[in-house]
Amino acid sequence: MTVRRFHQVDVFAAEATKGNPLAVVHDAQGLDDTQMAAFARWTNLSETTFLLPPTEAGADYRVRIFTPGGELPFAGHPTLGSAWAWLQAGGTPREAGVVVQQCGIGLVRLRQAGGRLAFAAPPLLRSGPADAATLAQAVRALGVAAEDVVDHQWVVNGPEWLAIRLRTRAQVLALKPDMVAMGRLKLGVVAVDDDGETAAEVRAFVPGVGVDEDPVTGSLNAGLALWLIGAGVLPGRYVAAQGTALGRAGRVHVESDGDTVWIGGEVTPCIAGSVTL
Repeated sequence: MTVRRFHQVDVFAAEATKGNPLAVVHDAQGLDDTQMAAFARWTNLSETTFLLPPTEAGADYRVRIFTPGGELPFAGHPTLGSAWAWLQAGGTPREAGVVVQQCGIGLVRLRQAGGRLAFAAPPLLRSGPADAATLAQAVRALGVAAEDVVDHQWVVNGPEWLAIRLRTRAQVLALKPDMVAMGRLKLGVVAVDDDGETAAEVRAFVPGVGVDEDPVTGSLNAGLALWLIGAGVLPGRYVAAQGTALGRAGRVHVESDGDTVWIGGEVTPCIAGSVTL
């Protein structure tokens, strides 16, 4: 057992308890897969990360990302929260103002701008419509009528997100999905519905990884941005709301800059100390 530095932060919110919590274990060398998975189940947060020295040229650090149900190759709020914790612990990036994270999908760049961190949305590994049976399962699980679905798209960037676009924010917030019917699907639901502060309302359902609904989801918002900005449905800069139905106030800041879409948000520290693992 080793005493290791530890942070717990709230991501995508400027106020603690209003975003998506993340546990970060520093100096995770020596922990094996079983130990990491067990600690992630114990924290019972949507994600727990473990920071390690990089093994790829150009990376500043390496991260492994675990849900209570298993490991993910990439996730958004763990990327922002881990980068913040790494910097707070004294990490110095090779390039000023840019942090390069190594994770299961490769290298992910982050930038520091406007008082917040933002990561470059990874390219979609899979896009296009779902087959009829999968779409029917999604519609059934969400409990909506087929005519309420404006559009849908695979937005896979590590996590296997199937995005469903509904007509209004109210429809998204009213969802009470059937998690059994959802099975192993990871469903991201969005309505493009400008309320003056935010341009879209988002929810993320992921029962297959041990968390029924993720409060605020960077990977999903990254996929949605690539899809909906590319389709001309959303502008090149906007803010999405997520977590409203859970009593959170997540805000995801999206900006398209040339060929890169940046996904940013606040990181609020909650707990700092050590953990014995």
